[in-house]
Amino acid sequence: MSVLELETVDLRVEERVAWIVLNRPDALNAWTRQLGEDMHAALRHAADDSEVRAIVLTGAGRAFSSGADLKTPPELTDDGKPNVLDRLRDIYNPLLLDVRTVPKPVVAAVNGPAVGIGCSLALAADLVIASKSAYFLLAFVNIGLGVDGGASATLAERVGHARAFEIAFLGERIPAATALEWGLINRVVPDDELPAAASELAGKLASGPPGSYANIKRAINAHAYDQFEAQLDLEAVLQQGRAQSADFMEGVLSFMEKRPPRFTGD
Repeated sequence: MSVLELETVDLRVEERVAWIVLNRPDALNAWTRQLGEDMHAALRHAADDSEVRAIVLTGAGRAFSSGADLKTPPELTDDGKPNVLDRLRDIYNPLLLDVRTVPKPVVAAVNGPAVGIGCSLALAADLVIASKSAYFLLAFVNIGLGVDGGASATLAERVGHARAFEIAFLGERIPAATALEWGLINRVVPDDELPAAASELAGKLASGPPGSYANIKRAINAHAYDQFEAQLDLEAVLQQGRAQSADFMEGVLSFMEKRPPRFTGD
């Protein structure tokens, strides 16, 4: 049953597992300010609920998340330029930081495309299980942006620098099978088996020793992600610079017009 009424996210708790579902299926679960706020509220609720021992992140419909909603008018700075810094600092970054630091196992059940900030969200989870037809795409570079959502840290930790640069620089789809082969994710299952497989995995975690999981996560974070908060802020500052560039404007326009971008370096 749903335990928290939110506009763009469903939260339900079943057998000590909190299911947090991005719920904008008509927009392929694209991110807006509201979705970010709802995701964070759901995650904090699950984190604070003593009955919840494991958390699953997934998407409604045929996508995990298609990334930022480029069809929504952007927030603007005082001089009329796109303002991504405030949204990243105020909403998205605290959410991603909580995914990494909540002392409970977090599983991303990727049921379709995981793109942009949606891909960053999946990679921030502790374990990632994907359907066979799912793919991962850091599409930021395709519209003239850098990466955000902590992907600069999680990518390198998951697959090493060589693969991290390949994924971030080329902006190409990484099919689930390839993601598994590269070590980007943990498991791939047939599409129709994903809900059951995610439930089984989360259920196993929920029946395990919560203190052990909390300590394991804290120790791994101390080694691999001790600068994660600073990295999130660095990404945000760099992304704000890119959001004010002519190449970003061209990237968004080309996306809307469904044509290849013509980047000028401005």
